[in-house]
Parts: sequence; structure tokens; C-alpha cells
Amino acid sequence: MPISSSVIHPSTLVLTEFVDERLSRLVQRCRESGVAFYDDAGVADQLKRVLLASDFAYDSFLREPTLLGPTLIGLISNPRTADARAHELAHIAADDAARSKALRRFRRRESLRLIWRDVNGLDSVAATLAGSSTLAEVCLETALRWSESALSTRYGLPRDSAGNAQRMVVLGLGKLGGSELNFSSDIDLILAYAENGQTDGERVLDNETFFARVAQQLVRLLAEVTADGFAYRIDLRLRPFGSAGRIALSFAAMEQYYQRDGRDWERYAWIKARPVAGDIHAGERLIESLRPFVYRRYFDYTAFAGLREMKALIDAEVVRKDLAQHLKLGPGGIREIEFIVQLQQLIRGGREPSLRARGLLPALTVCEQLGMLTSARAKRLRDGYNFLRRLENRVQMMRDEQTHELPDDAMLRERLARALDYPDWSVLMLHVDIVRSAVSEEFSALMDTPRDTAPMGNVTPLALYWQQLINQQAEIGSLAAAGYRDAADLHAALEGLLLSPAVRSMSPRARARLDRLMPSLLEAAVASQAPDVCLARLLKLLHAIARRSAYLALLDEQPVARQRLVDVFASSALLAERVIAHPLLLDELFDSRNDIVIADGDSVRVEMSRRLATLQEHDTEVEIEVVQEEKHSAAFRLGLACLKQQQDARTTSRGLSDLAETVVKVVLDLAERGAIRQHGRLNGYSGSGTGMAVLGYGSLGGAELGFASDLDLVFLYDGALVNSESDGAKPLDGMRYYARLAQRVVHLLTTLTRAGRLYEIDVRLRPDGGKGLLVTSLQAFAEYQRERAWTWEHQALVRARCVAGDVALCQRFTEVRANILQQLHDPIRLHAEINSMRVRWRTERDRSTPAQLDLKQGAGALLDIEFLLQALVLEHAAQQPSLLAHGNSADLIAAMAACDVLPKASAAALSEAHARLLGTALACTLDARPRLAPRSAELAASARAVIDVVRSVGLDFVSPPI
Repeated sequence: MPISSSVIHPSTLVLTEFVDERLSRLVQRCRESGVAFYDDAGVADQLKRVLLASDFAYDSFLREPTLLGPTLIGLISNPRTADARAHELAHIAADDAARSKALRRFRRRESLRLIWRDVNGLDSVAATLAGSSTLAEVCLETALRWSESALSTRYGLPRDSAGNAQRMVVLGLGKLGGSELNFSSDIDLILAYAENGQTDGERVLDNETFFARVAQQLVRLLAEVTADGFAYRIDLRLRPFGSAGRIALSFAAMEQYYQRDGRDWERYAWIKARPVAGDIHAGERLIESLRPFVYRRYFDYTAFAGLREMKALIDAEVVRKDLAQHLKLGPGGIREIEFIVQLQQLIRGGREPSLRARGLLPALTVCEQLGMLTSARAKRLRDGYNFLRRLENRVQMMRDEQTHELPDDAMLRERLARALDYPDWSVLMLHVDIVRSAVSEEFSALMDTPRDTAPMGNVTPLALYWQQLINQQAEIGSLAAAGYRDAADLHAALEGLLLSPAVRSMSPRARARLDRLMPSLLEAAVASQAPDVCLARLLKLLHAIARRSAYLALLDEQPVARQRLVDVFASSALLAERVIAHPLLLDELFDSRNDIVIADGDSVRVEMSRRLATLQEHDTEVEIEVVQEEKHSAAFRLGLACLKQQQDARTTSRGLSDLAETVVKVVLDLAERGAIRQHGRLNGYSGSGTGMAVLGYGSLGGAELGFASDLDLVFLYDGALVNSESDGAKPLDGMRYYARLAQRVVHLLTTLTRAGRLYEIDVRLRPDGGKGLLVTSLQAFAEYQRERAWTWEHQALVRARCVAGDVALCQRFTEVRANILQQLHDPIRLHAEINSMRVRWRTERDRSTPAQLDLKQGAGALLDIEFLLQALVLEHAAQQPSLLAHGNSADLIAAMAACDVLPKASAAALSEAHARLLGTALACTLDARPRLAPRSAELAASARAVIDVVRSVGLDFVSPPI
């Protein structure tokens, strides 16, 4: 008895009878057609699941019972996708009707294979989606070749300007581009060709007309409804100018369109664009040329606005058409998962090539790997996506319909639930609701960062001031009343911003964003700890980013990032200057991970190496820009951590030193790679690099680098290689080889690019100073230190260490350093020379006043601590070799206390003074002030403690503080 649609809860018995009736009808149909039906128990059970899940499969088997014949086992057990059987379409007669029939039959048979394997758990969701995509690609390529062949017979082959034959490029967008096509989906295509030109036949056509006709024939072969149905619905509305545009465009026309008229939603569409038929190589070339349109060079927060507009249109459609239960468009649906991932792709894909993955799941994995989504959030989205796509596919497999809505019919609902292994519809819907709720929660977390807008009728005074300023009616008193002290200058600066060429040339959308943002910035600045300086710095930033609407979008869209910016600008002139000079650092303020993740040398080097590895070409300038960006980012995070007192001054200085060491290592790697590529390797050197070592002196060597410190570097090589010759195309002798390599390292570290400069470099501490060679052999270095070096050069050697280069050579340098520093000294002469040098330096460089202490050169300040420790190392290293393990002041103080070179009490007082002086100096640097500090009681006590320890060991290079 047929099952009525009025049955609300079909029993298991009813569903069993339903399936058995279908199976019986198929067996009878096979008998009538003379088809040997395979009723193997395993196959029969699998067939029953298929008949329960799909009316389309049942109707197809009834229509073509031969599908249940001997080839059935081979087809359903074959894990290979449709491209493995594409050869079956190769020899169809050159007749449109025959070709149309063959395509439809091929598509139907392969679709049945996909249903069978999906319903019976033989394929994963990803395999089913990939299989659907491959099937579409096979049909597209076959139909395209047939279309091209038919037209070429009449008109010849289309040629480019060089006479080369051309093929059309078929680009798949959406789920086809991402290799995640629905079972029954239309396919979004854009058709293109490389160049204009003409065909080479007797009847000549221009390429535009030829490819337009090919496109029309292609669509007809696939989409025309015949007695056999259709193969695919084709949607060409995503092409430039939509339905009003030409059906196929040249690459030049497409590039021009997207450069001038491309819209935000088209950027989302092109994320998954992939050549799926025709000239694949040319298609990839076109996509690469359009990459700057899709992925902006800088972090692009305008994507938020584009996504918000698209979501608003979708939500309106959901309400208008009552699509709340729509698996794709409804709340917590597939589209929201796509938006979450695609937003990250558009924001960061310009700088993160790995984010340009076309498929959603691969892109989601990259987001997780890069820390943009936590593992827990990524798992929720991944599980939700797989579940919803599986459910969506099953809904479409039911009748081969492009639908994303759950059925209303009670019988269909129960069949769907049972085929998905749920006991009934209610349990399935409970799971659907849980998944959609989780997705909706993730989407809301991403998008629910509303721009600050004043309620109607409650416009704040500063918002009113900005509107009046726009209309040239604002009064200075409004700023003063709000709390700004220097109201006149700030009013003039705000007027200057409005009159600046960058603001006056803004697009209407960018200008609206600025006008929406400014009241929030004015309110936030006046509430900060330093309203006037904060607003003045913010205005400098706005001048710098006015032409880059992506940065305005970040501050407009992200109130948390905006508040972080205001806090930093109010409290640190240095960090404010860094952001103004390098607006990319705004992203560091957006990233909440900066509250807990502080850069270290290893992680920075891994990130630099990862980004360098993603570059398609070894362009040194581009590589250095990547290194600069990562260096600026890491240094900025260290500054934020120091400013927020998440780490102390010593940790910050070590972090800055680790960062510099990492940069030097990476730059040396780049320079060595260039030297090896151009000149080869030196004969006799068996290491992996070139055999050069880079020494860090001064603050870098002592791991006490500041935010604005330069790097003192010395370059060494193995003298045994001086007469060797390199084995490359342009051979050099060892001396010139290393000289050029050292010059290249200095050049790369100091070169100025759009991202700034890495470091200022000082190489005057090398043997013989400015008169000496830039690079020295280790043997000559050792001889110089033993025979001709001044005492101050041995003092400098105390803080020297190898920071990059050949490991074996670095180890040999460490041994040479130890031998030099362990030489015996006459204490009286040693003290006299150190006293003389320190007094001379203080006379020339100390900027202390009766009210202020020079934190580096003043009496009892940081340089006095360095001279004290260096003197003690030179005096005691022969008896206490453990002192040679350290160049850092804090570590040396601790080591001297451990071996009784300093009394414990003296070491404790010295350590406390060093920490306070270093912290005060870093605070001055963060606020871009000279390292001069008021002589507070605490600072005076620290200076006195240093002076006392200096005098206690017999040195006399300090006088009492003024």
C-alpha cells in the first residue's frame, strides 16, 4: 500500500515496506529488461539504503536497469573519481544530440556512484564533495573540447598576436572552485581567453566572437533540458558586469574591469576561483594577475564592511522568503562558516600566501595553524561544516534538486533521518539545532563588534564639534570644554586634517568612515592619561593612513583595537612613532594574543622563515621587507609588554637582543645564499654556509639592547681559506669573497625600503677600527688582541659574543676570547687605564645636570656599572674562568657574587641599582625622551650604591653625584 504524505511518524515497519516495495519493483524491471540483477546480500543491503535515501537513484535505476547489471560492483567499489573514466566520452559521434545524451548519461551514472558510496559510508564528506567537483570538471572539459572542435572546423583556430593557438579558460568559482561542489548544484563560471586576435580559417572570426560562440555551445551542451534531462545548470552572472557583460572576456578586459569597477562581493567570489577546464596554465596566470584585487598588500579590514553588507542582504532575503531553516543562508548555516574563514583570508591573505587556499577546510586549517582561530573554535566550525554539508548533500540526493531547505513532508523527513542513521526526525533536528547554534555563536563573536554610534537625540559634544568642523562652524571652546588644554593648536590641526589632499580626495565611503570614526577618537583621547599629546599623535597617524581605507576600517570596526591604540599613543611616543611610520603595526593592536604572547628569538625566526618560504621568487628586496615587517612587529610587541609591565626591563632588553640576533642570522642566510648563487663556495670549506662568523659587541653582545640601539658588529672568517677560490660562475679569492659577503650583510641590515630600515650598524670595533678591514681572519683577530689591542678593546671583548655564522668558527672565537681575557694584568696599571678612559668618556659625553642624571654616562649610571664589571673580569678571569661565560651585566653580577669577586651585599645593591637604571632608561626611550631622568630619591640611592661598589674594589672613575 502506498505511503500517504499525511503520515506524521512512519514506523520502522512502514519504511521497511517502502524500501522492499521499491527493491521488488527494480528486480522485476531488471527481469523485464533481461538484466542479470546482482542480489548478493551485501549489495542488496547497500541498495536498500540507497533506495531509502534517494528518489533520484530509484528513478534512474527504473529508467536504466542496465545500471544494476554486471558493471555495478566495479563502479560502486571504485574509489577513483570520474576523471578515471573520462575516456569513455572520447569517441562519441560528432553529433550534438549524441554528445548531449552521452554527457547526461555519464553524469547520471557517476552521480549514482557518489550517492551509493556516500549513503553506505564508503566515502567521507570531503571525498563526496571532491567527487562531485571532479565530475563537473570532466563534463566541462569534454563539452568545451566538443564545442571548440565544432567551431574550429568552420572558422579555424583562434590565434594570439604571436600566432599561437588559444583555448578558452573556464574558471570555476564558489564551491566548484573550492573542489567542494554540492551533489546537485549549479556551477558558477567565468569564461575568458588570453588575447584578442582572429581565427586562422577560411572564414575568419575575431577571437571575441569565436569564444562567445564556444561559450554559448558549451552552455547548450550542459544546461539545455532534453529528454535525458540536463547535465548542469550554468550560472554566468558572476562575470564582469553580470548578465549585461560579454559572455567571454579577454584577460586585459578582465584586469581593467577589476581594477576600476571590482566590488567587495566579487573579491569574496574570487577567493575560490580556479581554472577547471580549457587552458589551465593561462587560467592560473590570470588568477595571479588578479591577486592584488582579491588580496590587498596590507591587512585589509575593509573586508568587515563588505561582509557586513553581504550578510545584511542575505538576512533580508532570509526574512523575505522565510528561509530561517535554510541550511546555507539561515542563521548558523554554511554561509556563516564560509564568511568566518573568508574574512580572515581577505584581511590577511595579501601577506599570508598560505591563506589563499581555495577550499574552505584547507583555509580553516591554515587559520588554526596561524593562530587566527583557536583549535577549539576551528574544531567546532570544521565539525559543523562537515555535518551541514553532509545533510545538504543528502537533501539534494533525494531528488537531484538544488535545494538547501529541509523537507516539509513527514515521510521525506523520516527517510532522511534514517538514512543518516538517526532514530527519527526529532533527534536529527536536535543535532541540527546544536550545530547551527554553535556556528551562529562563532559568527556573532566575529561580527558583533559594532561601531560606536551615539543614540538618536543623544549626540555627544565632541561628535557635534566634528560635524560643525566639517561645516566650518566649530568653535575652539568646544575642545577646551571637553578637556583639551591646547585647544587652539589642536583645533588648527583638525582643520588641517580636513583640508589635507588625502582627506579631500577620499572616496565617499572612506570619508563616511572617517567621519564616523573621528568622534570616537576625540572621546577616547580626551579620556586618556595625556589628552593633548594623544590626539596630536592620532592626527599624525590619520594623515599617514588617510589614503589606506583598510586602516580606517580597522579603527572603525574594532573598538577594542581603537582603545588599545589610544592607550599606546597616550603613554609612548616611541611606539606611536613606530605605528605612524609602519601602519602595519595596527594589526598588533587588533590581535588580542599580544596580551599573552611575547616575541622570542626562536618563534620570530620560525615565522620569518615560514613567510620567506612562501615567497614565489627570491627577490632580496621583498625578502628584506618581510624580515623588516616581522622585526617591527616583534619589537612592537616587546614594547607593548614593557609598557603594560608584563615583563621587566631586563627581560625586555634580552628580548630585543634575541630579536636582533635572529635578524642578523636571517640576513646572513640571505647574504650567503646570494654569494653562493653568484660566486659558489670556497674550495676547502665543507660547512653548510660560507664559513663566516658575525660577532655582536656592546649592547647586542651584552644582551642589553634598547628600542633604538644600533648594532656593533665584527666579521670574522677562517684565515686558512684566504687563498682559496670559490667554485661558482664568478670565482673570487677568499679575502674578496668574505669582504663582499660582509658588505652585503651590512647593506641588507641598513637598506631603506617601504617597511623602513632594520638597524643602524657600527663596525668600528673591529681591529684597527675605521682603518682596518671590514672582515678579519680569526687568526689576525687573535694576534691583534694579543699584540696591539688597547685595554678598552679588551673591555669591549668582555661583552662580545658570536651571534651568527659558522658554528665551528664561533666556537674557536669563544676560545680565543677566553685566552685573551684570561691574560694576567698588573692591577694598578689596569685600574689606572680604566679610570682614565672612563673619566675621559664622562667629560666628553655626560649630559647630567644638577636636576637630572644621564642614565648612561652619569656618575653611578649604567656605563659605570659596565666599566666596573669589565675591570673585574679582566682582573679576575684568570683565577675565575666562570666569569667568561657571561657578557650581560645582570648575569655578571650574579657570577661575581657566586665566586666572591664581589661581596654578596655589594652584588645585591649593584643588581638592584642596575635594574632600576635600566628600567628608567627604557621608559625614557619608550616615551622618545633623552635618557635623562630627574634625580629622585630612588635614583640617587641607586647611583650612590654604584659609586660605593666602584670605590670598594679600588677604582676611582666616579665623583659624587652633583
